[in-house]
Amino acid sequence: MQDWVGLSEIIRNIGIVLGGAIGLVFAWMRVRAANRQSEAQTRQAEVGRREHVAELFNRAVGQLDNEKLHVRLGAIYTLREISQDFPDLTKAVLELLATYLRSSGVNYKDGPPPPDVREIMRLVRERIEDER
Repeated sequence: MQDWVGLSEIIRNIGIVLGGAIGLVFAWMRVRAANRQSEAQTRQAEVGRREHVAELFNRAVGQLDNEKLHVRLGAIYTLREISQDFPDLTKAVLELLATYLRSSGVNYKDGPPPPDVREIMRLVRERIEDER
């Protein structure tokens, strides 16, 4: 009888260890799946954010030629925010604004430049100072 009790305890302990090991494997598999899902959601959110920024960028480019000063200033401020939030787009924003200044064809010899041009010059100056 003693042998059966000892054997049943050994079998029970082996079962507990095997059950625990199987539980650990399943828990590890669940954690891996949750991590993969989280990484995929993060990538998807970043793609969505990039698409939104591209849309904002394109809209701001179109608004730079608007007749109304407040629309042009809004476009400039939007481009400034894009360049701050996405450093990899800073060069593109600055090149775009420099091209806008060159192609505007406005003569500033008679007085100070208009507010939108002053704002662009301030933005470019800030970025140059930030790089130093």
